[in-house]
Amino acid sequence: MIECIVQNAPDARDAERLGVTRLELLSAIELGGLTPSYGTVHHVINSVQIPVQVMIRPHPYGFMYRAEDKMTMKKDISLFYEMGHKRFVIGALTENKTIDIDFLADLFRDFPDLDVTFHRAFDEVRDQVEAYQALIPYRENIKRILTSGGAANCDQGKDALHTLVQMQYRLQGPSILPGSGLHVDNIKKLHTVIQAEEYHFGSGVRFNQTFDEGMDRDKIEVIRRILD
Repeated sequence: MIECIVQNAPDARDAERLGVTRLELLSAIELGGLTPSYGTVHHVINSVQIPVQVMIRPHPYGFMYRAEDKMTMKKDISLFYEMGHKRFVIGALTENKTIDIDFLADLFRDFPDLDVTFHRAFDEVRDQVEAYQALIPYRENIKRILTSGGAANCDQGKDALHTLVQMQYRLQGPSILPGSGLHVDNIKKLHTVIQAEEYHFGSGVRFNQTFDEGMDRDKIEVIRRILD
């Protein structure tokens, strides 16, 4: 499974054509990713056949949300839900840097069939093993966790990622989705250590490793061969 970040429909179509198997759709990549517009979501999900995970993040100021923020997030989800879309990327923490379980429980009561990626808020928790265990009861909704192992990138976090993947297999919890700093030159080495079933790519699959440019067919083909 190869997941890639996209911000619009042309990007999404290119990614699907080049063999990407799932998309993360967001806006404002320079801010770490925010909720895309209704129009963008509608256009993208009607442009591709592969799964699209839509980022729900109302602002770039960390992952602790006030009641008003949570209302905004639920309203955005409701709008997308009404168009038949149920796949989202969400993350929320408490002031103690633990998973905001109360928010997740409330969200899944209102939207019981969501397919969620818990995003890299997971890299800011006080203890990733504790956080992973807290998410296991919600595995029917939280299908995967996007993480770099608590480090700046997957290379620095590779040992922690390996530990999390082994925990995933042992406890049958959400899948670990390594992401951050992955590219064609390091994925083989890192996959040997991490042994995950899916990986998340951003600028590493683009020309000149920048979101200002398009998807690089050659890079994606090499990554596909390595992971196959």
